[in-house]
Amino acid sequence: MSDRTERVNELFAAWHARKIGRRQFIQGATALGVSSLAIQSALRQRSVGAQEATPSPGAAIEVPGTTPGSRSLTLAEHNQRLRQHFPYEEPANTGGQVIYASSSDLQTLQGLLIADSVSNLIGGRIFESLIAGNPIDGLPAPGLLEYWELAEDGVTYTFHLPQNAKWHDGTPITAEDVLFSYDMTLNEAVNTSYRSSVLDSTESYRVIDDYTFEIKSKGRLVTFLFDSPGSVVIIPKHIWESVPPENWANDPGATGEDPSRVVGSGPFKFKEWVIGDHATVVRNPDYYDPMNIPVIDEFIVRVVPDTAAEIQALRAGEADIIGTIAFSQVEDVANTEGLEVAVFPTTTFWYYMYNLDPEKTTLFQDKRVRQALFWAIDRQAIVDNITFGYAEVARGTQPRVSVGYAPDEIETNYTYDPERARQLLEEAGWVDSDGDGVREKDGQKFEVEWLSVAGIAEYEQMLAAIQQWWADIGVAMTPTFIDFPTLLDRMDAYDFQIMNLAFSWNIYGDQGPMFRCDAYEGGFNRMKYCNPEWDQLDDMQKVELDPERRRQILIQQANIINEDLPVGILVFRDNRMGYNARLKNFFPNGLFSGSELWSTPWLWLEQ
Repeated sequence: MSDRTERVNELFAAWHARKIGRRQFIQGATALGVSSLAIQSALRQRSVGAQEATPSPGAAIEVPGTTPGSRSLTLAEHNQRLRQHFPYEEPANTGGQVIYASSSDLQTLQGLLIADSVSNLIGGRIFESLIAGNPIDGLPAPGLLEYWELAEDGVTYTFHLPQNAKWHDGTPITAEDVLFSYDMTLNEAVNTSYRSSVLDSTESYRVIDDYTFEIKSKGRLVTFLFDSPGSVVIIPKHIWESVPPENWANDPGATGEDPSRVVGSGPFKFKEWVIGDHATVVRNPDYYDPMNIPVIDEFIVRVVPDTAAEIQALRAGEADIIGTIAFSQVEDVANTEGLEVAVFPTTTFWYYMYNLDPEKTTLFQDKRVRQALFWAIDRQAIVDNITFGYAEVARGTQPRVSVGYAPDEIETNYTYDPERARQLLEEAGWVDSDGDGVREKDGQKFEVEWLSVAGIAEYEQMLAAIQQWWADIGVAMTPTFIDFPTLLDRMDAYDFQIMNLAFSWNIYGDQGPMFRCDAYEGGFNRMKYCNPEWDQLDDMQKVELDPERRRQILIQQANIINEDLPVGILVFRDNRMGYNARLKNFFPNGLFSGSELWSTPWLWLEQ
């Protein structure tokens, strides 16, 4: 055995035995010439305190109720599978409160208006859709539903509601509530971000009887269950039918000023929201699903000043869960007595978006400019120095747990190449003619404002680095950090040049809500991007039932976005959730949006 091989083996052994930290391991492995692929593999194999990894689902997995003439699992059958799959412990104690510390506050309590992850921390405990994500594999499962059936025609779905389900105010839940929720989702005045996906996938819907609802899809759509019944949050008709939709955002039922109007169907009921301080939901003892009546009394989202304060609250015992630990502090938190860290791959990515509306800015109309800016970002440095290896450089648009993940089949790999970036800018007509270090074209300086969320240290570090990388190629970028609500307001008003966010998909790889032409309004296409070829492929992937053929379509779509670059997808990141070791039955994963807290009803606190 060579001396180098022996040292590499010793290094890997020390890493797996937790004798060295992540940074030491990466530095040592790099110095010994270990490939980045091998380093990343070792990092994932030894995820700090992670729950047992859920295997990445494959496109060929068959979901009961998705082949013509079949029925889904019933809610009871689904629950039984969950208990068998996860290491569920019978609670030794009941009651108490679980506190989640967050550096951002909620935006709304109106179920159809929830579009951000923080509002979903509370809203996801209160409201439900007919279809939920299955935390075992990320595929569709019963939500507010006893079961569903798919007719022999392959397009007619019949949804059977639980007949014992009641709204939190005691009113029975019926199919009329589902009908109302669908009508309002498709009402332009409501301005829900899921309107376009529901509209694109749904042919018709109707009430059969009090507890039966029928939806017809626009053909045999692979993603229909998530695109339509999984995207419509069911809200109570008797609460909202008398309120004009244009007034919903400021209604006391959306702001929490009138708790009697914050009415859902979920395992927790709303108690209060003190803006800037905390929001609380309490156990719903009358929840229709007996296997998911909460064990704890209260779940609280406590608002703290910044991400450093989240960790401080966890250490001090003032919080039981924090959603994301700063990359640089994962090892330290994991080595703190009484605390645990769950690390897992997710559907989440960091990205920035260009405003492609020429009425807003003319800087980014030429795709050579967009490509140049992407070539000028050292994304591997972001992974190594900002995420400490808890991410990977994104190749294409499909994250690791997606069925469309295929980095080796992405045609252009944007490595850090500032010289190529300069060449592209020159070709596009952007030159530094006056020698001041900033390029110009047609009398316009290449000066751009980049909007980002304030209080997130990793974003601040990343934008400082990108500012310098872009300055080196003659682009003057000024980062502007604002609070999250203001950022969302400016995004919704298309009032930006560039901004960065994090976003999550589902495991099916359907990305139409962000990239379709018709998703500019009623979707997440805030860039005003439009490529008819991409849309044509999107129509194809929705109806392609052969898993491998569909995967190839997703790869084609990813290559188009990778060429056009309406967004710059920077990294696919792992999540790092910190929690108190006394918290039991906590099984977070990243298979779908909100899956980090799917087991909240099971949580109990060890004394």
